[in-house]
Amino acid sequence: MGLQGGNGVKMTTELETVTSELREGFLRELVKQQRAQDTYGVWDGKKDEELLEPFILDAEKRRQIPIVGDPDPETLERVELFFNAVGLTIERKTGVMVVPMMSMHHEGFGKMVLLAGRLAVVNKVLRDVHRFGFPNREKLAEAGGKHITAALEMIEKFPEVARYGG
Repeated sequence: MGLQGGNGVKMTTELETVTSELREGFLRELVKQQRAQDTYGVWDGKKDEELLEPFILDAEKRRQIPIVGDPDPETLERVELFFNAVGLTIERKTGVMVVPMMSMHHEGFGKMVLLAGRLAVVNKVLRDVHRFGFPNREKLAEAGGKHITAALEMIEKFPEVARYGG
């Protein structure tokens, strides 16, 4: 990436801090998205970790899910919440509105695209959506951070396309 300072250590630490901030910002946004779905206040007393729990699919839980299956509405909602949080985190960082578009076959495969202006900043093929989840909180944050970082790079590379409002 060409980010080397005098001894190389400082720049790496700054990059790790930025990545860590993106990941934590993503998790905060994901929790906000879930709380926004709670119109009756049922989750008001729940901690953030409890709200992130449905996204955690450790090895034992994954073994209990059949290899082939149709995603249920709750799983589809989690996929949408995940990518909405990615999109809103990108918006907060760039000021560019990001619109999610998902096309999903009932058997659990499809595509999620996040658009900024005319620019596709995230273009993710989805497979086995009925098994959507991450082994732990860190992997969840890492996945969101990866999408956000790639999107920020795309917006930086093509700002006139991302900011196109027509």
